[in-house]
Amino acid sequence: MFIRKRNEIEGIHWGNGTSHRMLTEKDGMGFTVAHTVVNAGSESRLQYRRHLEACYCISGRGNVISADGSEHHIIEPGYIYVLDKHDPHILQADADQDLHLISVFNPPLTGEEQHQLSADGFSQY
Repeated sequence: MFIRKRNEIEGIHWGNGTSHRMLTEKDGMGFTVAHTVVNAGSESRLQYRRHLEACYCISGRGNVISADGSEHHIIEPGYIYVLDKHDPHILQADADQDLHLISVFNPPLTGEEQHQLSADGFSQY
C-alpha cells in the first residue's frame, strides 16, 4: 500500500492547465490516474492515439465536443466522459471557473507526456 497527496506531486503543464499524475507506469498498476485541471475559458483539441481515457468531473463545468462537431456534451460534477475509440475531441472549460477532472488512462502514462496544442490539429500522445 502507498499514499500520495496531490500537493506533493509536481504538476505537468500541458498548455491549458495542469495534470498531477497520481499513478504512472512505474507504479505497476496497469493504468494511470491523474488530477487534471483545465483552465477556465480554455479550449483544447486533444486525442490519445496510444491510450484510452475516462474523465470524471469533480468540480467546475465545461463541454466535450466530437472532432466533427456532431456530438456536444456538457460536463459538470458527477459526469464521466469516456474516449473509448481514441476519439479526437475538443475540451472546453467554462469561462468563470477551472474544470477539475480525475482522468484514468490505459495503458498507463510514463508521466512525462506533454501536449503540443495548436489551432489546426489535435494534440496527441
